Amino acid sequence: MNTPLLSPSRRVRRTPFSDGVEAAGIQAYTVYNHMLLPTMFNSVEEDCRHLKTHVQVWDVSCERQVQIKGPDALRLVELLTPRDLSKMSAERCLYIPMVDQDGGMLNDPVLIEAGPDTYWISIADSDVLMWVNAIAACNSFDVEVTEPDVSPLGVQGPLANELMSRVFNEDVKALRFFGCNRFAFEGHEFLISRSGYSKQGGFEIYVDNYELAMPLWNALFSEGEELLVRAGGPNLIERIEGGLLSYGNDMTRANTPLECGLGMYVNAGRLDTCFGGRALREELEQGSRQMIRPIAIEGHIPMCDRVWPVYAGGKQVGQVTSAAWSPDFETNVSIGMVERSHWDAGTKLEVETHEGMCDAAVQDAFWK
Repeated sequence: MNTPLLSPSRRVRRTPFSDGVEAAGIQAYTVYNHMLLPTMFNSVEEDCRHLKTHVQVWDVSCERQVQIKGPDALRLVELLTPRDLSKMSAERCLYIPMVDQDGGMLNDPVLIEAGPDTYWISIADSDVLMWVNAIAACNSFDVEVTEPDVSPLGVQGPLANELMSRVFNEDVKALRFFGCNRFAFEGHEFLISRSGYSKQGGFEIYVDNYELAMPLWNALFSEGEELLVRAGGPNLIERIEGGLLSYGNDMTRANTPLECGLGMYVNAGRLDTCFGGRALREELEQGSRQMIRPIAIEGHIPMCDRVWPVYAGGKQVGQVTSAAWSPDFETNVSIGMVERSHWDAGTKLEVETHEGMCDAAVQDAFWK
């Protein structure tokens, strides 16, 4: 079967690192926030194995920043999420669910305090800029909402600490999980956080100087040569094993943070002052009707590029939205949304792929 090609155009933006990505032998892209996102260099399986054993440099420029700046910036940010932001600081970024007026997920970004009265919302794949700008305008917040020219670069994998310390300095190793600080490279200070879309550990560098983008890329590869550094990107197998959800795939506006397993980020004390608070409070009191669950699927499965219905006793009780064969766990790992009546670990299910039915079972935890 021929592989469809991605037709380039100005509507799908290149990144400051695209030249390096192409030189590294990119095999597949997806489009994310109207921008190229590398998804495969050798094969999904080989890229996964390398990520788990070495270190990779990821062009994740598609994680665009929505900047909110002005005297009312924090007040506006607090309206957008049910998470308690009281522990936010310039040295700590936060993962936040963003919801609409009905409690539906709009995005699951990382929130960063980028300067005085200045916040970056580092977004997943949806048009948050227009949503935030409309709220600010309709409520007369004294803020400016923009998309700054900031392109994140990920360094992920078990040897990320070593590589980052070689390019920046040893102090970068002291960053805690979701800690952030500024570190110098060629006379410019970049904001760096210990975060990333991987369970292997690593960093994200917020590159706000276009002229230093490729010099930084080249420095990471030069210093990482003996570490067997490679270009990489978010890996389908590794993210499913670790239960890392993909906005637009595993959760949409039709789902609430509680259904997505993000209840720890919903603060009951904030529900009177944020969007969707009333709906989320009702769900907290009544319980969720469905929940994200890890599901092991038997047999051969095709590429999961569409929703697969999940059945029990002939009745649909959920859906699988991401799935892949895991060589490490020797099973098909998947992420599904399952009704309360069938979400307990060990529950037997059937998954209807577009190539046929497969037996499956709910797991007690993601594989990691």
